[in-house]
Amino acid sequence: MWLFLLFLYGPTLTILILSFQGPMGGLTFPLKDPSLHWFASLFEVQRVGDFGGSLKRSLILAVLVMFVNVLIAVPAGMALRKGFRGSRAIFWLTIASLIVPSILVSLGVGLLFSQTGLGTKWYTSAFGAHLTWTLPFGVLIMIGVFARLNPAYEEAAVDAGATRWQTFRHVTFPIILPNVVGVMLFGFSLSYDEMPRTVLAGGAYNTLPLEIYAMTNNVTTPVLYALGSLTTLVSFLVIALALTLMTLARRRTGGGAALRKPKQES
Repeated sequence: MWLFLLFLYGPTLTILILSFQGPMGGLTFPLKDPSLHWFASLFEVQRVGDFGGSLKRSLILAVLVMFVNVLIAVPAGMALRKGFRGSRAIFWLTIASLIVPSILVSLGVGLLFSQTGLGTKWYTSAFGAHLTWTLPFGVLIMIGVFARLNPAYEEAAVDAGATRWQTFRHVTFPIILPNVVGVMLFGFSLSYDEMPRTVLAGGAYNTLPLEIYAMTNNVTTPVLYALGSLTTLVSFLVIALALTLMTLARRRTGGGAALRKPKQES
């Protein structure tokens, strides 16, 4: 397991170390005059690349995708839980979107926006392309959550006179809240580093993954390593925040007991 973790994070650790090169340091070892020089120059005007702008665009896009992912995935999971005419077809069409090559999705979304005169932009066409990637995961998670949800809690609320909205707000949603946070985390992380579905649908301004890819052929200083370290830190902070919220939500709902089927009395 330790060897696997080393293989997984070894390259990232190498980038982290080299990002502390001094002003005269290069792209390879040895480390010369360690300092924060390249971190300080990240948001300065660069001769090549727009690090600050691309990072801002990726964060905004990821946050938008995160919230829309939840707003669609939760009602979709509830609808598929109860079933309706055509629900099976919708389920398989949702899963099938994960099989379509990402570059074809990007091409199709880009052509759709271009031909309709809307133009390709990172906050419109790329936003739609990212949702084709994040929504199936969100829906799958919520289907599993609702399949494990004990309906007795909702039935008790209805028997007590609660409306459907009150039942969802005061009973169902608090129970599934840790999983909703998980869906949010999925949406953010999948969008934040998505490149294939952005390359032909992102428009004139690059998101961070596209900017980093472009920089690998042009940047000859460790500023690229500093950018990689910063974005990795952002990812870990988001994960830590999500895990904290999930833990707090589980404590509030009694450790997720409502998602376990009660034992049948003999």
